[in-house]
Amino acid sequence: MKRFVWRLQRLLDIKIKQEEAKRGELVSVTEQALAVRSQIMLRRASLRKMLGELSGKKAKERLSEQEFFLKYAHVIDEEIRNLELKLSGLEKLRHLKLQEIMKIRRFRKGLERLRAESKARFFKEEQSQEQKELDDRTIMSFACKIIQPA
Repeated sequence: MKRFVWRLQRLLDIKIKQEEAKRGELVSVTEQALAVRSQIMLRRASLRKMLGELSGKKAKERLSEQEFFLKYAHVIDEEIRNLELKLSGLEKLRHLKLQEIMKIRRFRKGLERLRAESKARFFKEEQSQEQKELDDRTIMSFACKIIQPA
């Protein structure tokens, strides 16, 4: 019996490796987005903490620290805006990577379906060929028995 060899197997292997590589890139971008998101949350939490501390102080102490807080808050707000822009860019990149993965996956699934159909057809043809050979042998042995009187 012949071994099943599919001509497009190399292409399927390449697509599988491409999908794995793109998935790794997606994980990397997702981790970066999570890191940026956590930085944003930390900065916002520090602002809330400082504001809470200010509100608990007396008016004289609060006035001098409030000026410092407003300058500091402006800097932190700018950092948060920059981080949000970076996060937005990372989310867009993540979305693009996801679309690329889906495109490769659809192509790979199509190749796998073609391979399965080709393999089924190959085995069906092999089985048909074997059955034909078996039938030929049976006919030949029967013909030999008829021709040779016992």
